[in-house]
Amino acid sequence: MLTWTCRFLGSSIGKKQVLATTGLLLCGFLTTHLLGNLLIFCGAETFNTYAHTLITNPLLIPAELGLLSIFLVHLFLAFKLTLENKQARPTRYYMQTKTGDGGTFASSTMPYSGLIILIFLVLHLIAFKWGPQYTAVYDGVQMRDLHRLVLEYFSKPGPVAWYVFAMIVMGLHVGHGFASIFQSFGFRHPKYTPAIETFSKVFAAILALGYISIPVWIYIQGTFL
Repeated sequence: MLTWTCRFLGSSIGKKQVLATTGLLLCGFLTTHLLGNLLIFCGAETFNTYAHTLITNPLLIPAELGLLSIFLVHLFLAFKLTLENKQARPTRYYMQTKTGDGGTFASSTMPYSGLIILIFLVLHLIAFKWGPQYTAVYDGVQMRDLHRLVLEYFSKPGPVAWYVFAMIVMGLHVGHGFASIFQSFGFRHPKYTPAIETFSKVFAAILALGYISIPVWIYIQGTFL
């Protein structure tokens, strides 16, 4: 069993399937995280109570460690596969011809969009997880006023512009990556692939627009309304 596992993880197909699996799990996290973030539209008490419930959950640390492990495995395999692909094609041709393999801007820039997402994630954690610790009290329960921090952070155009840019990049990354998950497991057929690719783009667009709506709404509310 151990020998088979090592052989599987050492193969290109094995690495791609593990990369796909971790990517799918990260897409699931992005979806649930967005749903939680959208509660900010329901007001400070609802949003802060939701955040407090997560922060005080005893399973939070194991969940964060699991998520970190998934992210690191995804990052490592993406880097390794990119390096292996470059080593397999050391010669760059001056002229490129369309091969009909579905190559797109998003697919050709996956390593770069992944790097931007990594930088965004680090800055995002610094700004919010380890940012200023405001407090609020609801029904006698003291909790972190994350709502105030979010509104304060997105009151400036710089952070809003950076967030919007990063979410557009994330949408491009997910739009290609989500479709690639199916291909990694052999689900590629002329009849189904176009539908999968369309669904992936719609899914990615919904994620990106959902996240973008938060800082844009906050900035408009604080600046113009």
